[in-house]
Amino acid sequence: MLGLVALFVIAFAVDGGIGWYQNRLLEQQKQERLQLENAAFTSLYVELRRITYEADGESYRLTLTMQNIDPEIPLYVMLNPVRIFIQSGLVWKEVPSSPAPGTTWGVVKVSDSFSYDVIFKANVENWAELIPGYMHVRVEDDMLISQSAEPVDDIVGRRNPFYVYLKPHDSDDGAIKMRSKMQGKPPVFIPMPPH
Repeated sequence: MLGLVALFVIAFAVDGGIGWYQNRLLEQQKQERLQLENAAFTSLYVELRRITYEADGESYRLTLTMQNIDPEIPLYVMLNPVRIFIQSGLVWKEVPSSPAPGTTWGVVKVSDSFSYDVIFKANVENWAELIPGYMHVRVEDDMLISQSAEPVDDIVGRRNPFYVYLKPHDSDDGAIKMRSKMQGKPPVFIPMPPH
């Protein structure tokens, strides 16, 4: 009987030790995940820098910039195709976009800053006009972020939505200025706050 009690005590101690170890491992994984999420959402700043006209008279070049505000801890960012939508009535219509020459989608190491360009055509009829003469545009930049060059399960997904008003190539600047009471030359794009 005493041997059975001793065996029970040993089994209970082993079970308790395994439980303690698993609990500690889960807590460590949780802390590592929080550190990665913090780096992905607060250390990495993403900005829509500019939109310019392309020489073909119908395309635009959009430049996005990433900045790692903690350069001692590099981030590895998987760039995915950037999606561009233009509002038409109450719906968003996706327009064709592609990486600009010299830009490719894939993993980039961001220690300091990194910029990439996207070419797109805003070929939507009956686009929504929230500011006179400007299209309402949404840019979606999805990325996967890790602090490891070869991640296993240490990856965080992040979506960066940007909203802008975009002036069509064939716009009449005089008409836009008159309708919106704008001073100076109307810009190609006007950034909007997230919504």
